[in-house]
Amino acid sequence: MSKGRGVEATVVEERPSAVYHVVLPTQQKILAHLVGTVKRNFVRLVPGDRVEVELSPHDPTRGRITRKL
Repeated sequence: MSKGRGVEATVVEERPSAVYHVVLPTQQKILAHLVGTVKRNFVRLVPGDRVEVELSPHDPTRGRITRKL
């Protein structure tokens, strides 16, 4: 994925393999996975956490979690 736009979101549900359902401020629910640097630092996310998500320019229903806020 190339550089997309970063937006704040809230984690709603944790799925297997470090994939999360997150809700954007527009109430759109998307599927997001952790980037490598977040995985390497063993960052744990639980429902209710606020995160920064980089949306895919090709598929607006998918994204990458770049950091925990």
